[in-house]
Amino acid sequence: MIGYVTLGTNDMPRAVEFYDQLFATIGAGRFLESETFVAWAAAPEQPGISVTKPFDGKPATVGNGVMVAIVLDSPAKVDAFYEKAISLGATCEGKPGLRGELSGFYAAYFRDLDGNKLNCFHMDMAAQG
Repeated sequence: MIGYVTLGTNDMPRAVEFYDQLFATIGAGRFLESETFVAWAAAPEQPGISVTKPFDGKPATVGNGVMVAIVLDSPAKVDAFYEKAISLGATCEGKPGLRGELSGFYAAYFRDLDGNKLNCFHMDMAAQG
């Protein structure tokens, strides 16, 4: 259903460098690119995440309550992805761990260099039974 999610940035080179390094850890790379827009995905036919400067020329701002969630195939990958984000300058919004509200839901939360909130998670479907 979702093709891609776009996050605003006020510094394209910095945002692109951050996401190039972060998404490389999960095998995702650029699939769409222009001077003002870059998008990453694991494959062109899969959903992606992009960054852009706002079309209206005004500063990018963070959407309150907006979050991008990235599904990963193991808790270890959640840990590694989160740690990579933090090492690149992201800020913690919730360290990796099981979340009590959903059995088997292992997640971590962080904000990118522009303040956009992201989550990476693994859902153990066997724990849902």
